[in-house]
Amino acid sequence: HFIGGIYMILGLHHAQITIPKGTEEEGKHFYCNVLGLGEIEKPVSLRGRGGFWLQVGDKEVHVGTEDGFDRLTTKAHLAYQVEDVTYWRRVLMENNVEILDSVPIPNFERFEFRDPFGNRVEIIKEI
Repeated sequence: HFIGGIYMILGLHHAQITIPKGTEEEGKHFYCNVLGLGEIEKPVSLRGRGGFWLQVGDKEVHVGTEDGFDRLTTKAHLAYQVEDVTYWRRVLMENNVEILDSVPIPNFERFEFRDPFGNRVEIIKEI
C-alpha cells in the first residue's frame, strides 16, 4: 500500500518469544498440547538455531531459544484472542498453571498467566 508518498506497514506477520535453550520439547508440549496451537515447519536454513514455530490463526508465533534472561521481569507478552475465556481458564488450571487477574479494560474479558518458562501470556475476548 502506497499512501501519500509513503509505503504503509501492511500488518503483523509474526511475533517471537523465547524459551531457554534445550527446552523445546517442554515448550512444544505446552504450546501444542495444552494450548492446542499447531506447529509449522521452520525453513531448513533456520532449523539449526533451535526453537520452533506455531500457527495462530493467520499469524505465526516463533519460539526461539535464549539463555541468561529472566522472563519473569518483563511485561512483554502475547495476547491470544479466544471465544471462551472461561474454557481457557479451566484448561490452564487443570494443567496447574496459575491464573493471574488482569486489570479490567472496557469491552474485554481477560486474564493472564506465565508459561512454564516465565513468559507473560494473556487470554482475551472482546465482549
